Amino acid sequence: MKSKELVQRSWAEPYKIKMVELVHMTTAAERKKAIEDAGYNTFLLRSKQVYIDLLTDSGTSAMSDRQWAGMMLGDESYAGSENFYHLEATIRKYYGYKYVIPAHQGRGAENILSKVLIKPGDIIPGNMYFTTTRLHQELAGGRFVDIIIDEAHDPLSEHPFKGNVDLKKLEALVKEYGSKKIPYVCIATSVNMAGGQPISLQNLRALRDFTKKHKIKIIHDMTRVAENAYFIRMKEKGYKNKSVREIVHEICSLTDGATMSAKKDALVNIGGFLAVNDKKTYEEASNLVVVYEGLHTYGGLAGRDMEAMAIGITESVDDDHIRARVGQVEYLGNKLLEKKVPIVLPIGGHGIFIDAKRFLPHLKQKQFPAQALAAALYVDSGVRTMERGIVSAGRNADTGDHYYPELELVRLTVPRRVYTQAHMDVVAESVVEVFKKRKSISGLKMIFEPKYLRFFQARFKPL
Repeated sequence: MKSKELVQRSWAEPYKIKMVELVHMTTAAERKKAIEDAGYNTFLLRSKQVYIDLLTDSGTSAMSDRQWAGMMLGDESYAGSENFYHLEATIRKYYGYKYVIPAHQGRGAENILSKVLIKPGDIIPGNMYFTTTRLHQELAGGRFVDIIIDEAHDPLSEHPFKGNVDLKKLEALVKEYGSKKIPYVCIATSVNMAGGQPISLQNLRALRDFTKKHKIKIIHDMTRVAENAYFIRMKEKGYKNKSVREIVHEICSLTDGATMSAKKDALVNIGGFLAVNDKKTYEEASNLVVVYEGLHTYGGLAGRDMEAMAIGITESVDDDHIRARVGQVEYLGNKLLEKKVPIVLPIGGHGIFIDAKRFLPHLKQKQFPAQALAAALYVDSGVRTMERGIVSAGRNADTGDHYYPELELVRLTVPRRVYTQAHMDVVAESVVEVFKKRKSISGLKMIFEPKYLRFFQARFKPL
């Protein structure tokens, strides 16, 4: 499972540390009170209560000196900011999409896209749901249907491309509903909910052939496209000598448009965009962005944020950067595998996903084992992680019951260019220590549940 490129000899991050942010360690008693006050939801902890923050890689990466320098070039004109045109040119250069609409972050782009393309009763197939994406599809009157390969739901499967689409599942949907009821297929690169698992170019090409035949669009959730490109380079035949930049461009060329949360791969703390090739879709989206985000040349962002995003996109496709980024995640994953901690295999791109069902086999899924494990890890060491299981899956709008996903996971998400190898050692030691005491962890009861995206604000108490 260890990458040959990473284990032949020692490696170091391709950057020097120029600025530091001090953190402090709390006591176990302080952490117990903090998690109780937060309703056993790590999202409700205050950042000053956290030692190592692996809650998410969204907006938590460290920007480079060039990005910070770019912030000083912010053109804060309300209309026609020069930073927008730099961003537009950068997206066209590295991703190839024709038309660009900035948004404050990925869900802003998802909202606009859903309003433009989805009609009530539509079916939106995709390679596993993502929380905000599915919600926007449902609010627009559509219904998400999972068409990812079965291996993606098996944490022990070592299929190298668990983000692949099962074309037979898609074909069955077309036969049942007709292609006119399917406005687009939603394809995520490095599928988050599956454990950061990539889709292969071979599979994407086959999907492109199928959708062309049936006149269905492919919309690309490209939040972690560079990580996906790195896995293609490492695992897919014929791409060993291709650069990440070249592979990213090829991935995008097989799709009709994309939503992007630039807070991940593009290395900024805020920002995103919607990019499409169809002029009519662009014009409709350009009209709606004025209603929900801001003018079509700033989309809810300051000029300086767009400048940092343009520079971050360029840095994100650098081979040395992405090798070190994924390498740090692999390092942490291999430390846990050595101690027999059950995690999703293969190791993904943006984090390690602990299999809470195998970690806490004494807890039923309705007792929220992943939520309980995330709370226990925080109490042990001050390391903040997040649940990706039954709480994140939410409820079925028709039945009112919980969705019960096959994967009940705790995500240890590694921000880009933020932590050192020593931090990963601390995290691994904490996980192993909690694993030793796992039988003492009890389940939880949900005592507050918001209407939408409950994992952000739900509160729990021990059973």
